[in-house]
Amino acid sequence: MLAEIRVDDAVWDLRPDFATLVIAVRGLSGGASDDATRELLVDAAKNAADPAEQPHVAAWREAYRSFGAKPKRTRPSVDALLRRAPAGLPVINRVVDAYNATSVRHALPIGGEDLARYDGPARLVRAAGDEPFDTTAAGEPVVDHPEPGEVVWRDDSGVTCRRWNWRQCRRTQITEATRDALFILERLAPMTLEELRAAGDELVALLTVDAPDARVESRLITGPDGG
Repeated sequence: MLAEIRVDDAVWDLRPDFATLVIAVRGLSGGASDDATRELLVDAAKNAADPAEQPHVAAWREAYRSFGAKPKRTRPSVDALLRRAPAGLPVINRVVDAYNATSVRHALPIGGEDLARYDGPARLVRAAGDEPFDTTAAGEPVVDHPEPGEVVWRDDSGVTCRRWNWRQCRRTQITEATRDALFILERLAPMTLEELRAAGDELVALLTVDAPDARVESRLITGPDGG
């Protein structure tokens, strides 16, 4: 499955320094947030970087501008999380708490998807504009669409994450019942590939504390400049 994940050339044209570490974990214990994951979030928030002084966050803002997004209105996911840290990070469920804490600790975007709800391989593309995006508005389910040229993650059924890493869809979101998941860790220069791998190792360690028999696969995907 990981071998079929791809990044289109049109995305490499925007940011040849982009690299992503994709990790599939099968056999998660999952469940509701608990004291351990709440403590993870509190610790990550306490030590969170200031997004205004974080060069990796600045790189993501530049990437958003490259395809016409306004990063002050729709912020890269790590920028939004770091800004929430002083008031406390959101408590969602055990798996999401683990990857949000890792995202804040390493100042890089991380997304998580329920593999049971995925349809075909993940790919990062520039949108045509007619792809369905399953989301909510005013608390109600709606189907939205990306802007033409927007960088999106998608599968065969539609967009799974808009504006590179801004907002994930409802269909593939990780819930307390999720047992098999795909995690997407995204890096731009000046973050190194070693730092990216270190974040992935930390996330896997957190996810497998209570699931020692979980099966883990990973793949590093780099651009034409080798990352």
